[in-house]
Amino acid sequence: MADRALQALVKLALEPEWEARFEPNSYGFRPGRSCHDAIEAIFLCINRRPKYVLDADISKCFDRINHSALLRKLNTFPTIRRQIRAWLKAGVMDGGQLFPTIEGTPQGGVISPLLANIALHGMEDQVKELFPNKYAKKEGWFYSPHLIRYADDFVILHEDLTIVQRCQQVITEWLSDMGLELKPSKTRLTHTLNIHEGEVGFDFLGFTIRQFRVGKYQSGKNNQGIPLGHKTLIKPSKEKLKYHVEKIRAIVHAHKTASQSVLIGHLNPVIIGWANYYSTQVSKETYNLADEHLYQQLKVWAIHRHPNKTRNWVARKYWHPVENLQWVFSTKVGNKNLRILKHKETPIKRHIKVQGTRSPYDGDWIYWSTRMGKHPEASRRDAILLKRQKGKCSHCGLFFKDGDLLEADHILPRSQGGTDDYKNLQLLHRHCHDVKTASDGRNGVHDKHHIIEEPDAGCEFLKL
Repeated sequence: MADRALQALVKLALEPEWEARFEPNSYGFRPGRSCHDAIEAIFLCINRRPKYVLDADISKCFDRINHSALLRKLNTFPTIRRQIRAWLKAGVMDGGQLFPTIEGTPQGGVISPLLANIALHGMEDQVKELFPNKYAKKEGWFYSPHLIRYADDFVILHEDLTIVQRCQQVITEWLSDMGLELKPSKTRLTHTLNIHEGEVGFDFLGFTIRQFRVGKYQSGKNNQGIPLGHKTLIKPSKEKLKYHVEKIRAIVHAHKTASQSVLIGHLNPVIIGWANYYSTQVSKETYNLADEHLYQQLKVWAIHRHPNKTRNWVARKYWHPVENLQWVFSTKVGNKNLRILKHKETPIKRHIKVQGTRSPYDGDWIYWSTRMGKHPEASRRDAILLKRQKGKCSHCGLFFKDGDLLEADHILPRSQGGTDDYKNLQLLHRHCHDVKTASDGRNGVHDKHHIIEEPDAGCEFLKL
């Protein structure tokens, strides 16, 4: 426990510096970044132009990193360097026997992902230096290849096949200096739209990314509104759907004798987690397939429990109308209905990619509170309200910016019975708050700052 706490402290000392230096398209094991950011980066890269793709994986990345090269790149204070070197050289205990570690990072350590990201830092810059953006009068703009990395998985995308192949050679040489190499079985070259070497599209982080030729009414459009002739669709991969269905089948099989409420309690978290992960892309069709498999498994489970009963009897026992739904696998638990949740009930909501140069340590608490709903420099209330309002002032509709003065406001003033619940709170600019408070006063909310004088008796006499 003490060693784990020390690793956390060393990570806290190193991470802010390296987060400011890491490449914009590096997403794995970094604070404020996720798989969805990497997928959205790929979508933005290929949405307007089909491209060739090198989909590669680094072989045994965490086990083969060269210690000397890593420490040389780390270039930190001597005390921290000695401590990290001690962790790297500590060895592994197995069956009471100590095995030395001459390469790789400490597995399971708090600092291990950060060290791996430091070791792999520079891949994107290497590609950009080899093929920088440039403009020629005859050829027009030449755009650099895009390298998007999540941990030890990465893709390189460009319209020219020879450039992608050249990038593969350069990355292979660059990795050899760190004691690493590409895994041949997981390295493939394909195209997002056209068939290349018998394949089209690719899988990355559980998603299948591919483009399809469509008519002008379904086609995406460029900046000038001209149809592109193709559409980019990112869906859950077939392998991940198959794995998810098998997991549901295993849960149902393991609870053949359990009550309906226990089975629902074990299935719902699995369904919610899987559906939420894929809710940022085109997943409704896959959700329907998953729900069909789920229904078949529940049907088998119910019939198995009552082999001597008719199908109608089994259906009436386990499937009931709930709210506006007529055919729901549910049961009564006390006074509440406990029901199975379906995949298709999860709404599709597009993910907004994190800005490339942003870091949670850059001090812009408004931006990170809006994205994550939390930040060390923001109160819990302000962070929650910022995320709920998507970073906009509820009064003027403008985005909050770093340095703006923010104030919490009661939608229904407390003088009219408003509460301090989150549903009655909103964040406003300070000047917007003043305008809104004055408006509340004109609508009959009186306090010592907003006094409305009643007409005197003389005025009433003149009217007569």
